Amino acid sequence: MSVFKENTNTSAPKFSMASPVVANDLKVYMETYGCQMNVNDSEVVMSILEQQGFEYTTVMDDADLILVNTCSIRENAEQRVRGRLNVFRLMKRKKPSLLIGVIGCMAERLKEQLLEEQKMVDLVVGPDAYRDLPQLVQQAGSGRKAVNVLLSREETYSDISPVRYDSNGISAFVSIMRGCNNMCAYCVVPYTRGGERSRDAQTILREVRELVEMGYKEVTLLGQNVDSYHWTDTYTSDEISFSRLLALVAQVSPELRVRFSTSHPKDMTDEVLYTMAKYPNICKSIHLPAQSGSTRMLEMMKRGYTREWYLGRIEAIRRIIPECAITTDIIAGFCSETEEDHQDTLSLMREVGYEFAFMFKYSERPKTYAQRKYQDDIPEEVKTRRLQEIIDVQIELSAEAKKEKLGKTFEVLIEGASKKSDDQFVGRTSQNEVVVFPRGTYSIGQYVNVKVERCTSATLIGSII
Repeated sequence: MSVFKENTNTSAPKFSMASPVVANDLKVYMETYGCQMNVNDSEVVMSILEQQGFEYTTVMDDADLILVNTCSIRENAEQRVRGRLNVFRLMKRKKPSLLIGVIGCMAERLKEQLLEEQKMVDLVVGPDAYRDLPQLVQQAGSGRKAVNVLLSREETYSDISPVRYDSNGISAFVSIMRGCNNMCAYCVVPYTRGGERSRDAQTILREVRELVEMGYKEVTLLGQNVDSYHWTDTYTSDEISFSRLLALVAQVSPELRVRFSTSHPKDMTDEVLYTMAKYPNICKSIHLPAQSGSTRMLEMMKRGYTREWYLGRIEAIRRIIPECAITTDIIAGFCSETEEDHQDTLSLMREVGYEFAFMFKYSERPKTYAQRKYQDDIPEEVKTRRLQEIIDVQIELSAEAKKEKLGKTFEVLIEGASKKSDDQFVGRTSQNEVVVFPRGTYSIGQYVNVKVERCTSATLIGSII
């Protein structure tokens, strides 16, 4: 690609407009923070750049371009990114030709502020503008700051096959939709990722088939709210809901495990649950964020359901898929949360018996409804204490769930060697439980039956039978 130019002065930017440079000389190093959607976005970004001759590198010091794919959902996530940008500043002082870009949700939220605050940031690119990255790199290389954070009502990157640059070759993420229409009071996602739009179902199936041909054994279908997926074929007017899409993906190959994330309690239907029960290769694991066990809190959070509705969805899961594992998200210390509200959350956790939970203190995010309309009035020490009580309950629940699996046998997909010993393999059950066992004569990517003999707080340990 001849749009890039190089100056013979080694202190000048490599992308200055003096003479041509071969694009495949340009190496890209990327760091990804946040959710699985960001991981998938990074793979889309690398696909776009590789098509223009860029080369991915895992060695930061070799990079001509460093991209940081960012998350804005909590303040500490942004602080981590700022810390990394300070490291990259020092690198840029030693290597002035280095370009540094911030992409993703933090780029969308902070826009030009990043360019002003972080003097070493050259590009700021939002999650709907990745197709423009090659041109923006050219612009930044000529000495101009490059910004595109425009949100789109149509962009789904459906025609792009992501580059699985950081994959184990066994499991892959497949985005089925982008954006979110659920304006939860605490959440910044609708402001950083825009409104909800579903991806063409045929392109999803094409991508899944490609993954199967490449030897992948598991896909996770991704969306901010997968249950609201809906796509209509322009030519046939055929309508595909999430439950139907789930069935179509499961039918691609009986050897392919299918997972999905994330479900929304107000939208999860029995139809989805019956589809999960019908197909053995759809994993029996559901992440169903509760956020709070108090109906008053749920109303303030604008979640769209009550405690009773949520427990009704749990009952349906237990009835239709008895072996299904259920995990959740919990927020401690949301605006005006009382001790009674907090106790409602603890009682909900015990009633459901979650296998695992992501647990956080409430972090006020700019532009959200809560930031504009509510007072963040719970003292930090109270938030910390309540979060610790939530964690303590979940530790008990997780331990109980693991003990219940002792002596039972599960089909496990081998994902790789154990971190502690090359003589052991690690894999996961359909319920997403991590299992460690002697490797024997088996190989990564195989399915094996493992009998659970003991467990730690995080892992099941057993032997192949």
